[in-house]
Amino acid sequence: MLESGLIIRALMRNKIGALLIALQIALTMTIMVNAIFMIQDRQQQMARSSGINEGDTFYLTNTIFAQDYNTRVGLQTDLNAIRKTPGVVDAIQINAIPLSGGGWSSGLQTQPGEDKDGVNTAIYMVDDHAINTLDLELIAGENFSPSDIDWRLPAQSAWPAKVIITQALANALFPDNGQSALGKTVYISNNQPMQVIGIIKNLQAPWNGWSGVERSALVPFQMETRSGRYFIRTEPGRRDELMPLIENMLAKSDKGRIIRRLTTMEETREQSYRQHNATNKILMTVVSTLTLITAFGIVGLAIFSINRRTKQIGTRRALGATRWQVMRYFMVENLFISAVGIIIGCIGTVSLNYWLVNKFNMTPLGFELIALGVVTLVIVGQLAVLYPARKAALISPATATRTV
Repeated sequence: MLESGLIIRALMRNKIGALLIALQIALTMTIMVNAIFMIQDRQQQMARSSGINEGDTFYLTNTIFAQDYNTRVGLQTDLNAIRKTPGVVDAIQINAIPLSGGGWSSGLQTQPGEDKDGVNTAIYMVDDHAINTLDLELIAGENFSPSDIDWRLPAQSAWPAKVIITQALANALFPDNGQSALGKTVYISNNQPMQVIGIIKNLQAPWNGWSGVERSALVPFQMETRSGRYFIRTEPGRRDELMPLIENMLAKSDKGRIIRRLTTMEETREQSYRQHNATNKILMTVVSTLTLITAFGIVGLAIFSINRRTKQIGTRRALGATRWQVMRYFMVENLFISAVGIIIGCIGTVSLNYWLVNKFNMTPLGFELIALGVVTLVIVGQLAVLYPARKAALISPATATRTV
């Protein structure tokens, strides 16, 4: 373009202002692209399936304070009553809830011994109704049978002889062939053997930020405890109707108990990812604010440049330059400044992302996000300079030549 040399010489005469805007564009791009990258990463985490039926399930805490209470008989009586309630698909006692933030974990290893490496996993203590209640997908092997279920006493250290694990845990234990885990013996507490009798597709751990969130194990335990959780699955669309009914039924069946904390899985998911949502909103606010500040900076620089060059613009108009040519001059000038800022911004973006990936074990950002940042800032720059450029184009040749 013939006026490129003129633009570059004009920018060199106002290096400081142009450089400041270029650096502002670079900073905006670096923060914007990586913020969007982090937002996408959190959105992907929040979109992960927990593996269970969340829309038709809820859970409650059953706390017994009566002195003459038989916990084993009481548990079976409660579960039988809940399961027979019209509209209930199934129910279990469970020690932890997916995505709730609190639960049990342990290490499983393929060889016994304290010197052997293990794979950490979430532990869910359940009975043979768990797969049906949680609506899990059994992709290999079989479910527990009623005879597999043991009672777990407080402070008990012994574990059952069987276990059902998720596909992710199977892959971690047997990296060469996860499906080969079926029928194999794994060891818990360093040396207690457990046979893998089934593999389920997915069941998330209680901790959404854990790198091993997909690694979970079902252990055939019913807990002899005075305070436990009942997890209930209802027929589609009947959850909200049945929640107060089951609460009242349990409360009336025994006055020596307290039923509390009725919670749906949808509420649990919302609470689990509340911080993620808040962080995403903050990041979006930062990105929007930085983009607006950059746009206002471009407008300010352009207006300052126009005010300094009013006579020059008028002279060009008097020599026959059209309004479009004047507008184009300032838009191309902004494009040059944006190009310098974007080049610096690309270097900053990749460097910051490299640090984030190594610091927080994240997946590197793709080229498409960098391209999005480039296109966005070019468009923002052109829109921001449009008003000052139009203002410059309206300068009258006669008025401009009279400017001192």
